[in-house]
Amino acid sequence: MAVTACQGLGFVVSLLGIAGVIAATCMDQWSTQDLYNNPVTAVFNYQGLWRSCVRESSGFTECRGYFTLLGLPAMLQAVRALMIVGIVLGAISLLVSIFALKCIRIGSMEDSAKANMTLTSGIMFIISGLCAIVGVSVFANMLVTNFWMSTANMYTGMGGMVQTVQTRYTFGSALFVGWVAGGLTLIGGVMMCIACRGLAPEETNYKAVSYHASGHNVAYKPGGFKASTGFGPNSKNKKIYDGGARTEDEVQSHPSKYDYV
Repeated sequence: MAVTACQGLGFVVSLLGIAGVIAATCMDQWSTQDLYNNPVTAVFNYQGLWRSCVRESSGFTECRGYFTLLGLPAMLQAVRALMIVGIVLGAISLLVSIFALKCIRIGSMEDSAKANMTLTSGIMFIISGLCAIVGVSVFANMLVTNFWMSTANMYTGMGGMVQTVQTRYTFGSALFVGWVAGGLTLIGGVMMCIACRGLAPEETNYKAVSYHASGHNVAYKPGGFKASTGFGPNSKNKKIYDGGARTEDEVQSHPSKYDYV
């Protein structure tokens, strides 16, 4: 019961994590405009992995996709690749884990096969969660680097006065969603791996010894030779014969009634 509960809980947690990774990848708020010390508040800029958007104070929002691939920064392309790999691995893991659930019986599938499938899906969930966490962390590190570089360029000149106004970007909501979703996927994969140990059948290290009960009505000669087993339809009509010729010593030790005539 505990194994089934651990496996089911790991599947649900991983499902929520994969859904969060997909949502974070599709969101546009990966980086949002920093409004601190920004005199222009009528326009709000935010960017995602696939497009950048501008929202005006009137509520009108206009988004423009990235229509180039080679012109994008290498870090952004790496983050895209990591998120896509995490989603693909998560989708495959969900499909495998559905068939590996102990509460679902498909044909004559053995518990050892379900244990292997559970372990495989758990490892893939862990890799998927790590891809999401690494992708979000790389993008966050890129934001931090650009933020401080923009800050250093803003405060230049005599007396530390602001010479130029640059748009600085800070963490968006998609980053936090991606971190939480990657963590959930990672935890779900670990729980699936733990449940695999309970699903695997225990192996015995001793060899089985078959015991055969001795037959009834077994007749033996005094010399130790087995004369008849007593089995079969004609066992009562069989005669008991000596297994071979007797030696002279055996004849002298067992005299017959004709020796005294």
